[in-house]
This record gives sequence, structure tokens and C-alpha cells, in this order.
Amino acid sequence: MQKTLVFTLFAFIHFQLLAQIDQAAVKEFAQSYSTKKNVPLAEIEAILNSASYKEDIIAKISKPAEGTMTWGRYRKIFITDARIDAGVTFWEEHKASLAKVSAETGVPEHIILGIIGVETYFGKLKGSYKVLDALYTLGFGYPARSKFFKSELEAYLVLAKEEKLDIDSVKGSYAGAMGYSQFMPSSYRAYAKSFEENGTRDLINSPEDAIASVANYLKVHKWKKGEPIASKATMTRKITGLRKQSLKPKNKVIDYTKIGFKPADKLEPSLAATMIILENEDGEEHWFGMDNFYVITRYNHSPLYAMAVYQLGEAIKAKIQ
Repeated sequence: MQKTLVFTLFAFIHFQLLAQIDQAAVKEFAQSYSTKKNVPLAEIEAILNSASYKEDIIAKISKPAEGTMTWGRYRKIFITDARIDAGVTFWEEHKASLAKVSAETGVPEHIILGIIGVETYFGKLKGSYKVLDALYTLGFGYPARSKFFKSELEAYLVLAKEEKLDIDSVKGSYAGAMGYSQFMPSSYRAYAKSFEENGTRDLINSPEDAIASVANYLKVHKWKKGEPIASKATMTRKITGLRKQSLKPKNKVIDYTKIGFKPADKLEPSLAATMIILENEDGEEHWFGMDNFYVITRYNHSPLYAMAVYQLGEAIKAKIQ
């Protein structure tokens, strides 16, 4: 009797979870992929049937930290003594690779470190969800962004063949991002680089490949070698009515200095800039953001993320020097 009850309960839960998935969309995806990629339908159906719906993924993606936290709270997560020290250690272990990649791309070593540090704590936190499960859940169980995640699922299936990945065992974030650099499958395919240039791009196990890939991503998104990234702003007089500014610089430094903002660093008045406004518990924090700050937001569109990358990188750089 007890075994029957347990089995019935398990079957009910399994049915309820399946009910969260758009089964018609799964079937349509399988047929479309089979036709486009010339893959047997049974093969793709077997892969999709092995995937599991994860309800907690829906809860997490509905409330990302960047959308719910103040800068003060967000900063405390990423700018810590422990993470800075881990960055110094990572630099010591890979300084030759970092120097080589930085020289080739023009992307500073400390910014590469900042991204890997924020993304995965230098490889310590690469994610605990199967990438297949994450993309399956979001592609067929999260209507708000199903189109995007179905395209990422398709990219993952292609990537797995290209890079000879075990499709059912690779783990990543709840959104399906992978490796030291937390690339989504489409970004992995487009921007990942092999440090040794041997054709194999391993962002999951190779910190050198991750270093090369992060730098390549920023370079492709128009990183400007030697140009400033951000500078804290102070007010020389009371400023009211300043609205949220575009992340992409559409003004110049002089436009902001004229209305009463002063940069902490010496900046060319003609330099393209925007004003980053960060909300804190006790008020607002203002920063001049230049083109290179905008490039960091192409990795993750949140200004909180980009500022964490910048400040973590600067803190590591200060300790190294």
C-alpha cells in the first residue's frame, strides 16, 4: 500500500512538472532542429526527453539580483577581501597568459580578472545546474523569454557536437551560462578562443581559454585600448532633475562638468561619456562612464555588474602593484 502511494505521488508530481512545459513547442523544436541540422528526429527527441524541468530556475530568473538590489548591497557580494585575494592568486598563476592576451587585444589584465572574478569567483562557482536542464526549462517553461532560450538550446546542441561536450553532464548557471567566463552557448560559439590556438576551445576546464575568450569578447565589442573606463563624480553644486542616462555615452565629459559634476580623475573634456547613477540606501552615487564602461555592459547589460567588474579589477590591480 505504501509503495503504491509513493509511486502515485511521484507520478502526480512528474505529471505536474510536465504540465509546466509547452509540449507542443518541444515537439516543434525537435522537428525543426532535425530538419535544419539533418539530425535524426529520434536522436534529438531522446536528448530532450532526458532533460528535466527545474521549477527553482523559473523563480531565480524572475528575480535577478541586478534588478532587485541597491548598489551598496550588490557591491558587498563581489568586492570583498577574499575575492580580491583570490584574484591576486589567479593572476599569479596565470600572469604570463594574461600578459600575452592583454598585449594582443588591448584589454587590460585587471578587467579580464574583474569579469572572471564576478562571474565565477575565478572558477570556484561555475554553476550547479545541467545546462541542458536550464535551457530546456527556460525554453519551454518560461514564455516571457522562450524565443531567446530556445535559440540558446539550439546553439548548445550544435556547440556540444563542435566541441565534443557531453551534452548531459555540462553544468552552468540557472540561465545556461558555462565555464570560467559564463558564456551562453551562442557567445561560446561566436567569441570563445583557444589560447594555444589548437582548435579546442575549453571554457569549462581551461582558465587560459577563458582569459583569451573574455578579452576577445571585449575586443570584438570595440574595447578602446588605453582609454579610461569610469571615474567617480562629485557635485560642485546642487543638481536636480537629472534623469537616468543611457548606458551608451551620448554626451561628453564637458557636458556634465558644465552642470556641476566633477570627475575624480583628469578626463579630456571632449571624451564621450554618460552619467551612471547608482542607488544606495542613503542616496545616489554618480560616476562618469566612458565607452569602455559601455563595452563591459555588453557582457551583462546591468550597470551594477559593470561597476562590480571595474571596481574588483581595480582592487586586484592595486594589490598586484
